Amino acid sequence: MAVLARWCVRHRLVVVLLWLAAFAGVTAAAAVAGSAYSNDYEVPGTESGRAAHLLEKGFSGLGGDTDTVVWHTRSGTVRATDVEQPMTRTLDRIADLPGVASVVSPYEGGGSGRISADGRTAYATVTFDKPAEDVGVGEARAVVGAAEAARGDGLQVELGGSAIALTQSSGGHLAEIVGVVVAGVVLFLAFGSLAASLLPIATALVSVGTAYAGIGLLGHAMTVADFAPMLGMLIGLGVGIDYALFIVTRHRRGLKRGLPVAEAATNAVTTTGRAVVFAGATVCIALLGMLILRLGFLNGVAIAASLTVVLTVAASVTLLPALLSFIGPRALSRRERRRLAEHGPEPELPTGFAARWSAFVERHPKLLGGAALAVIALLAVPTLSLHLGTSDQGNNPRTTTTRQAYDLLAHGFGPGVNGPLTLVTHVSDAEDKLVLDNLGTTLRTTEGVASSSPVTYSADGSTGYLTVVPESSPQSARTGDLVERLREKVLPRAETGTSLDLHVGGVTASYDDFAAVIVGKLPLFVGVVISLGCLLLLLAFRSIGIPLKAAAMNVAAVASAFGVVVAIFQWGWGSELLGLGSAGPIEPFLPVIMVSVLFGLSMDYQVFLVSRMYEEWLETGDNRRAVRVGLAETSRVINSAAVVMISVFLAFVLSGDRVIAMFGIALAAAVALDAFVLRTLLVPALMHLLGGANWWLPRWLDKRLPRISIEPPECRAAAAQIPGARKADRASMPDVIDMDVMDVVDAVDVRDVLVKERPQDVRDIPG
Repeated sequence: MAVLARWCVRHRLVVVLLWLAAFAGVTAAAAVAGSAYSNDYEVPGTESGRAAHLLEKGFSGLGGDTDTVVWHTRSGTVRATDVEQPMTRTLDRIADLPGVASVVSPYEGGGSGRISADGRTAYATVTFDKPAEDVGVGEARAVVGAAEAARGDGLQVELGGSAIALTQSSGGHLAEIVGVVVAGVVLFLAFGSLAASLLPIATALVSVGTAYAGIGLLGHAMTVADFAPMLGMLIGLGVGIDYALFIVTRHRRGLKRGLPVAEAATNAVTTTGRAVVFAGATVCIALLGMLILRLGFLNGVAIAASLTVVLTVAASVTLLPALLSFIGPRALSRRERRRLAEHGPEPELPTGFAARWSAFVERHPKLLGGAALAVIALLAVPTLSLHLGTSDQGNNPRTTTTRQAYDLLAHGFGPGVNGPLTLVTHVSDAEDKLVLDNLGTTLRTTEGVASSSPVTYSADGSTGYLTVVPESSPQSARTGDLVERLREKVLPRAETGTSLDLHVGGVTASYDDFAAVIVGKLPLFVGVVISLGCLLLLLAFRSIGIPLKAAAMNVAAVASAFGVVVAIFQWGWGSELLGLGSAGPIEPFLPVIMVSVLFGLSMDYQVFLVSRMYEEWLETGDNRRAVRVGLAETSRVINSAAVVMISVFLAFVLSGDRVIAMFGIALAAAVALDAFVLRTLLVPALMHLLGGANWWLPRWLDKRLPRISIEPPECRAAAAQIPGARKADRASMPDVIDMDVMDVVDAVDVRDVLVKERPQDVRDIPG
């Protein structure tokens, strides 16, 4: 690391130009290639996956995205001349638009089922010639424009569907702008230097911008979800600014100790930079752990997010030292530079609130530990009612056309029309067709079924399908029960004595299958991630207790964060107020990604906090002192980093995307709890209660474990050797002070009574 840091400092202009060239080149390539994102929830081997394969094989024309145009009249009926004529002309115009394969009107033969029983609502089906991810935004906007032109007094026209959703505003880049601005304010308050506060942001923007464009190119090589770039940007801005914050903090500390700019930057990368690489590697390992789930949908998300983290780490240890050498001593505020010139180098002692808080935790570990556990347990209670599923356009904000179309269909035709089930089978002979034709009668009498369509056969007659409309909404547990009832009871009885093999598919069934696969594999994934974290901490701190506490803290943080997410998104507490739409299920992939990201972020804070405690423990053998000093010296940086990350994460609520907002709130809640409740309260309280057992390791295991050093220790002895650092203490200490007297005084350090030049240090505060 030292060689790399020195090279980047010496060739700072080359480093900056290389990063800018990479950013410009990848961005240009992504602009030329375009995007190719795909939200493919299909899981190989599931029943819905087999149904989709059969349907695609027998009915190739059904491959295009299907959307709806819904209209509602406040007076009269949709069959009235003043409604039917303009809507018929509108549908004809839509049918002639580029990219539209067909339009099925309720006014044509066989379309009577598309008019509600009260005659006031009707809908037409618009089928594009391509899947939703391949439909151009311009093509979708043309359909929206043609339909909305038919609106008039008393006639409401709305549109729904995946392609239509492409036209809805996502809030632009407001979320990123707000997050970056808030992070800049926090950094300026922490550093007092405008130049120092801008560097972490500049480093993160360049690396995340490069990754954002790179993810666009990645979509051409593998399946990448459309939310992956925003998720990568969310994670990248958070960890990128945090990693740079740690390195800049160490660089500023070196400048205050009198080191030249180049040496301070090199030392910062050599020490804290190693911890940053370690933390980034753990985040990537956790993210790539999603590959063990063997789900194509998550593979692209994992690689895209890992790419972002890799680039942010690379920028932190190469671009950042180059920029630090450019700004020179301006990494310090004017007051700090003036004090350095007047008084010379001084050690940075932990004083103020951090020192008092550390001593307070030491005096009341049981009380504070109990309070922290109560907060965590209370917030985790909603997690017990967690319902995994996929949100749809019924969860969109009320002002969107997709939400209004969804509500009109649900009100006019029943909630199940927004999520019909598709029954598909291979047909061998006339007997199979007879049974299949009579199946509709059985289905219509099945509990939970609102209606059933006639069977449609493929051109060669080898495949047949029919549509079943549930009585309940797509997200309702009753719809899931219906899918299970059809698969386990109704359809097996119908197949008896035939060669039929009916599969239940459709969007709702595929979402349920996807969630079931995720839930089934989640314990394995969490076990692997937690075990990996315990192993890394075991190697770093040579202790059994530290890794076990870290594992418990990670589980607690995830459970509590999910409690917050359930309350807001599933229970709907404030979701409409925040512009996040109505209550709905939690995305099934959220737990997997949350565990991955939080594992890496928690590892970062855990290493930063415990490594200082471990250093003090090795030096003194006093657990109480080690915990007190470690907490006092690291809590300010941990809290500053957490505030930056929380600000960035919460800003993504403004993105207009429910999934991204869910990630933002989940990660913000997890980081807030991790930093302010777990790392600076519960962890030190437990370590005080456990005493020397924190650092216990069996001798036989100690001999067999390899020795690694995440971050070289920075002993206070080095600080004490700085000229003038302790001269005031020694010069002002009268000879009449007897050490026996000092041993008697346990509440007040006599030196601090007599030596006014040095503020009280946490090492002088008894617990």
